[in-house]
Amino acid sequence: MCLGIPGKVVSISPGENQAVIESFGIQNKVNIFLVEEEVKIGDYLVVHAGYAIGKVNLQEAQERLKLWEEILVAE
Repeated sequence: MCLGIPGKVVSISPGENQAVIESFGIQNKVNIFLVEEEVKIGDYLVVHAGYAIGKVNLQEAQERLKLWEEILVAE
């Protein structure tokens, strides 16, 4: 099962196919090699196990983050 947590791109290291994303106030380095579209600062990426697997728009990212917040509060 893919958890697919979205994160906002805050920096990019294009030569290394790496970006830093932020989710829930935490920054993580992720590999962006699998993303077919150009990744830019401010984009939202869906990430699983350290790999960005695709881009989502702002509305979709907000919806997914809201669902994650509900899951985390419920636990």
